[in-house]
Amino acid sequence: MSTLEIRNLHAQVLPADENAEPKPILKGVNLTIKSGETHAIMGPNGSGKSTLSYTIAGHPRYEITDGEVLLDGVNILELDVDERARAGLFLAMQYPTEIPGVSMANFLRTAATAIRGEAPKLRDWIKEVKESQDKLAIDKSFSERSVNEGFSGGEKKRHEVLQLDLLKPKFAIMDETDSGLDVDALRIVSEGINRYQEETNGGILMITHYKRILNYVKPDYVHVFADGKIVASGGPEMADELEAHGYDRFLA
Repeated sequence: MSTLEIRNLHAQVLPADENAEPKPILKGVNLTIKSGETHAIMGPNGSGKSTLSYTIAGHPRYEITDGEVLLDGVNILELDVDERARAGLFLAMQYPTEIPGVSMANFLRTAATAIRGEAPKLRDWIKEVKESQDKLAIDKSFSERSVNEGFSGGEKKRHEVLQLDLLKPKFAIMDETDSGLDVDALRIVSEGINRYQEETNGGILMITHYKRILNYVKPDYVHVFADGKIVASGGPEMADELEAHGYDRFLA
């Protein structure tokens, strides 16, 4: 059993203009996720949901001003980005980055080697990747293409879940994984997320605007995020309430 605990987390975004003042975004986030749990964070645009995901993962543009994030008792905010990943943290980005010149095949095997501590045996690895690609309806030709270069939105998101399946982290932060997906891609991606949790008992933090992915990836808890913090929490039924009535009463 593992635990990801966010305690009184405050963060600000560093401006591109060095003469400008940093802008506070996170204003005291508290949340605990345990193995096997799925937590959904829902909220309006600009509330700080994506900032939360990037801050936990270690994006250099976001500066921590207070609080801590504990993974099995270790404050991961003191770790480099790659060390956070090796500790068991995974971020599926809202806008996956293109990496020209680096093939998906090399990228995936390098990542797996870093996480596992040794390079997987090639024959076993090829079989493992193929099985995961088949489950996510990814054509094997994508292995030789540069990471995310020329991929559609749905292809990028399926490859994020492919990484999730191969790396098997303790906790997965899924930042608006449903954005840009058609009905079929949404189903395939959701099945991949559910399969990861069934096989690893991993914890999931699902960040989303809409309920539609939660019809497939069933949350145990739903949290409303507004003005940089969690302002309300409840069970799965809260997603229905937000779908029906919106966020206005939480923004007042």
